[in-house]
Amino acid sequence: MFILGLNVFHGDSSACLLKDGVLIAAAEEERFRRIKHWAGFPSEAINWCLLEAGISLADVKFIALNQDSKANLGKKIIYTIGKRPSLSVLIDRFQNKRKRLGVKELIKKAFPNSQFKGVIHAVEHHTAHLSSAFHVCPFNEAVVVSIDGFGDFASTAWGVGSGTKINSKDRIYFPHSLGIFYQAITQLLGFHNYGDEYKVMGLAPYGKPHYIDQMRRIVKLKPNGNFELNLKYFRHHREKIDYKWENRSPFVGTLFSHELEKLLGPERKKNEELTPRHMNIANSAQLMFEEAFFNLLNEIQKKYKLDNLAIAGGCAMNSVANGKILLKTPFKKVYIQAAAGDAGGAIGSALMTWHNFGGEKGKKRINPHDHAYWGPAYSNIEIGNFIELQRNRLEDENYTIENFSDISKLTKITASEIAKGKVVGWFQGRMEWGPRALGNRSIICDPRRPDMKDILNTKIKRRESFRPFAPSILNEEVSKWFEQCDDVPFMMQVYQIIKNKRHEIPAVTHVDGSGRLQTVNSKTNPRYYALIKEFKNLTGIPIVLNTSFNENEPIVCKPEEALDAFLRTKMDLLVMGDWVIKRKDY
Repeated sequence: MFILGLNVFHGDSSACLLKDGVLIAAAEEERFRRIKHWAGFPSEAINWCLLEAGISLADVKFIALNQDSKANLGKKIIYTIGKRPSLSVLIDRFQNKRKRLGVKELIKKAFPNSQFKGVIHAVEHHTAHLSSAFHVCPFNEAVVVSIDGFGDFASTAWGVGSGTKINSKDRIYFPHSLGIFYQAITQLLGFHNYGDEYKVMGLAPYGKPHYIDQMRRIVKLKPNGNFELNLKYFRHHREKIDYKWENRSPFVGTLFSHELEKLLGPERKKNEELTPRHMNIANSAQLMFEEAFFNLLNEIQKKYKLDNLAIAGGCAMNSVANGKILLKTPFKKVYIQAAAGDAGGAIGSALMTWHNFGGEKGKKRINPHDHAYWGPAYSNIEIGNFIELQRNRLEDENYTIENFSDISKLTKITASEIAKGKVVGWFQGRMEWGPRALGNRSIICDPRRPDMKDILNTKIKRRESFRPFAPSILNEEVSKWFEQCDDVPFMMQVYQIIKNKRHEIPAVTHVDGSGRLQTVNSKTNPRYYALIKEFKNLTGIPIVLNTSFNENEPIVCKPEEALDAFLRTKMDLLVMGDWVIKRKDY
């Protein structure tokens, strides 16, 4: 049985494909469209998933959507009657419902020659998130939590997963949302692009919690673990908030009211310098998020007394808070999948559909997801053929081209160049699922150089100076370098680096002594593991700096995108499969 899972009509549009409950392909639409956070119908991602499996839509039994307009209908009616939001809000929600009912028509339009004969199955948004966390985690039993902005009229959901079943226990409904709180603060700080919340996380360690009292007036914590927003600081509950797809890139209108500016000061304007006030607001907002987050988790754990936790939803991308879960709660193990945000809902909706309609097979747990390499791959033959087409051009522009079929030699040469301070584009295997580059579509550098952050920002990234770069570390070395020791394959947790080690890896040590680590396993990514191992042999450091292979664009997907990014930036080396391209004069 083939099941196609989709995240549609929202940022980070995506598709995945299951065969008898086993994931065989998954990708975000942005990687094909080359527009960050692309929203809308993921036709290109669908097409790639089908090609990867060698099937057509006629072979798909279910298309699973991670949104159900009929979900929580009673709550919607009660809210509408009681609060009487503006007519524009009601019209907007009706139009959104009509859009989602048009999926079958969009399929016909995108794939006119492939007749879909199956069933379109809608899965409530947070149910999909819960499934995306629990059904791929290594725990047979766990508390499962979903936290985001909103989906199907709810912002938060939790339950208990056991075997293949998820017993959903409770929800926090519109208009209360930690995701909306954090997004509103992000906007107030002048970061208006969709998905900019990570910038607030990066800015927070530079500030002090001078606004924490104000934040506690904005978010009210309850003894049962729940939370409420003080709605006078927000607009989303009473006014229509623009959600636009400009060139299919999402844009969200202003969420905060003038009352928030009265409380915290005026909105930071575009290109306005970041001041200590902005840093202090960021720090205080992060602390408030953590207070609410841990208040909820602690109460849930107290009630269900389970050691394991699996979380998803956009707020599960808060890697700083994630890194403190085992310190601030009684949970002993935590799992956060590679695409915890809305993109991951595609997997959740597909898996929930499988476990509901897969018969006896659907009652069995699948293998946990211990890696994120579910996207397109290109063979050495494909890469070589592409490079040969570019050879004359590259040689004329003073580049050398070499092929190393000996992997040991390839990794030794690459590690040696990294140790010399060179910036390496590393393009290998299947593309990562989720927002993080995890060693297959990565830019790799030496973490020992204090100036490497500036070098990267000058040569390639051109991003804010306060944003840190991440360390990839051999999984067996974590306890020697970080205060917490755990498997973190998806770069979803920030841990403190051991104090006497921070000076050895300044390029990946944040201002507060932390690092958003990725543990690298020889089983799940042998080539990346071998590269870091060779770097350790040369330098004694089992860590490399890893950042996404891109330049203010989605992470590269195809060889031509990797070569283009390499040529238009000041990267020193490009390693694609077994092929190495470098400047003669670098």
